[in-house]
Amino acid sequence: QVQLVESGGGLVQPGGSLRLSCAASGTIFSINTMGWYRQAPGKQRELVATITNAGVTDYGDSVKGRLTISRDDIKKTVYLQMNNLKPEDTAVYYCHLRWWPPSRFTYWGQGTQVTVSS
Repeated sequence: QVQLVESGGGLVQPGGSLRLSCAASGTIFSINTMGWYRQAPGKQRELVATITNAGVTDYGDSVKGRLTISRDDIKKTVYLQMNNLKPEDTAVYYCHLRWWPPSRFTYWGQGTQVTVSS
């Protein structure tokens, strides 16, 4: 059974930085996509960033240039380095893992709260 465990969330002031981590466990297909989505109160879940096993990345428009996704396949871990954080980045951040076919193999973490406030 695949499990995703996030860590690194918390409270940070505007302009500050945080680093989120998500460790995967279980049987995972080597060709996969890992990433992060977020959901703010009253809003739909949205893409933050994803990265494939080949290192191909995709970012949501609102975070380009400020957030960087990376992964360590030996540790089965995906990271999200968040710099120059803004109040509008406040949300629950969910780790995501999928491989083909995604209708059958899509997994989510429990979420970690990120709050950007002075």
